[in-house]
Amino acid sequence: MGAYFSALFINQGGLSSVSSSSPSLGDLPESCVASIIGYLDPPEICKLGKLNRAFRGASWADFVWESKLPSNYQVLVDKILTFVPENLGKREIYSLLCTTNTLDGGTKKIWLDKSSGGLCMSISSKGLHITGIDDRRYWNHIPTDESRFHSIAYLQQTWWFEVDGEVEFPFPAGSYSVFFRLQLGRSSKRFGHRICNSEHIHGWDKKPVRFQLWTSDGQHARSQCTLNEPGKWFHYHIGDFNVENSNSSTKIKLSMTQIDCTHTKGGLCLDCCHIPKQIQGKITAERVFKVLNPMFLEVDIL
Repeated sequence: MGAYFSALFINQGGLSSVSSSSPSLGDLPESCVASIIGYLDPPEICKLGKLNRAFRGASWADFVWESKLPSNYQVLVDKILTFVPENLGKREIYSLLCTTNTLDGGTKKIWLDKSSGGLCMSISSKGLHITGIDDRRYWNHIPTDESRFHSIAYLQQTWWFEVDGEVEFPFPAGSYSVFFRLQLGRSSKRFGHRICNSEHIHGWDKKPVRFQLWTSDGQHARSQCTLNEPGKWFHYHIGDFNVENSNSSTKIKLSMTQIDCTHTKGGLCLDCCHIPKQIQGKITAERVFKVLNPMFLEVDIL
């Protein structure tokens, strides 16, 4: 993007020169700048706010940031923020919602994607119902720095593998995907290097793991996958769902099973269930200023 701005101030001889009497970016009305940068992603808006006074003022305009916030942002503020100072601007509200916020005793984390404004949710293994989790012969919660929750559930061995989850939340309108974050093998560090213990891995190649998703408005998705490649975290796709009414809560139920009792299975790490909003194509600063450049070049080039 810097190349486009540099071009505004290069004369025909190739030397940088700006006439004090020539119009420049700083002469643009703040309202005009705000209308332009409203098409950009939030990080780009913040960067352009450093150019000059007009861009700085425009980058704080409430109507610019209200277009980036979810339509039900006030509901989200009341739901997930524990304390909100009075008279906050929309940019400050956006910033607070982009911070990772916790719910339900730390078993859920919710935030807005900084670039798109899309809502993301993660549910920890402790926020899911895992069959046999209280029996240490089968499952254990172990601490790790490879999870945003700093803890994962580790399966040593079981005949009946079943994990269920349920969440009810006022998701903003849009399309969402649901994933389980899983890894075969238990990783650790030795002499500063990451290693994976595959001692308990068995049984996952015999039958696929089945995933299912239901929503309170009747949507249903299912998929299945054979788990492989020990030592790597994967996001296994359960399915997608759509939210049309952001003024009411959507209830989601999900499951992951491998309940063929003809064999045992084990050596699996379960981190969380991840629910991000799907991101559509965005207009970038480069695209905007490619359109604007001809107008500026006529004015600024000597």
